[in-house]
Amino acid sequence: MAKILCLFNHKGGVSKTTTTFNLGWALASLGKRVLIVDGDPQCNLTGMVLGFDGKDDFDDFYLNNPDANLCSALAPVFSPTQGSLQPAKVVPTSRSGMWLLPGHIDLSNYEAQMAVAFTTAAALPALSNMPGAVGALLRMTASQQETDIVLVDMSPSIGAFNQAMFLGADYFFVPTSPDYFCLLAVDSLSKVLPKWNAVAAQFRSGVTYALPANGPKFIGMISQKYRPRSGGPAKSFQRWIDEIKGRVNSSLVPALAAQGMSVSETEFQAATSGDSPFNLANIADFNSLIAKSQEKQKPPFALTDKELGEVGTVLDTMKKSRDDFQAVFKTLANSVVNLTGI
Repeated sequence: MAKILCLFNHKGGVSKTTTTFNLGWALASLGKRVLIVDGDPQCNLTGMVLGFDGKDDFDDFYLNNPDANLCSALAPVFSPTQGSLQPAKVVPTSRSGMWLLPGHIDLSNYEAQMAVAFTTAAALPALSNMPGAVGALLRMTASQQETDIVLVDMSPSIGAFNQAMFLGADYFFVPTSPDYFCLLAVDSLSKVLPKWNAVAAQFRSGVTYALPANGPKFIGMISQKYRPRSGGPAKSFQRWIDEIKGRVNSSLVPALAAQGMSVSETEFQAATSGDSPFNLANIADFNSLIAKSQEKQKPPFALTDKELGEVGTVLDTMKKSRDDFQAVFKTLANSVVNLTGI
């Protein structure tokens, strides 16, 4: 059975979308069958993967593929008649072995209904299937597509729809950026995520679409979006990276472990080559590679020499950066494989 892995941090600007795409590509390069899911109403992952330039591209896609998105696939559960879920329609990506379940702006319309479901399902049993529906849909879609892992790009929100998406997963990790607000976000997650899990018990049995018996397990953080210097983060970025890593270990992991929602330090170290407990990878800014990446709808590490489009010293510098990113994402992908058992 495929494993569902969420990328979640309710602070924006931490490269969740880019990491979902790049990690999915790296896992596919290891021979895994991957489904990437756009769970954000802003649909940045959908636009990135399909190479959309603007609203007209989205309009044409939805017109020609009306059922190929997460919102449409969930519609039966959120309709007044509450129909049964069917596997979602997915679209191929430019990487063999990786598929996309697109997002839709109308996902935001489900937010209020999901919030009511979490707070009043005991009084209104008809709502009890909503929280588990997201995970159930992803599992049946992954089964039909015969995928090994589902990567979910979540919006930067602590709303009820994200709560349902999170609780329907098997694992999650937290992308971070080196700044004060991300440090605050880690403190917030230490409080929010255990609370989310604590209210899930009533949706774990006795309903058509049940949440998994246990909350998703934290497998680590990623330190990214920093300026590199001498093979590592520049000093001003390293300070925040160290503080965030420290807060993850002192606050987030204990809060999650108390509810069985984190791998142990021993498990983490046995499965990864992270530079410290629970830091899965250090990923620097892509800088000049990002424009080429977006143009070719490929991760920076998958660009060929020709696609880099440069010569001489500039080409040599870009090739080194590309190869460094390839090593980082290959290591990250292997760590995910080891930690999730796919």
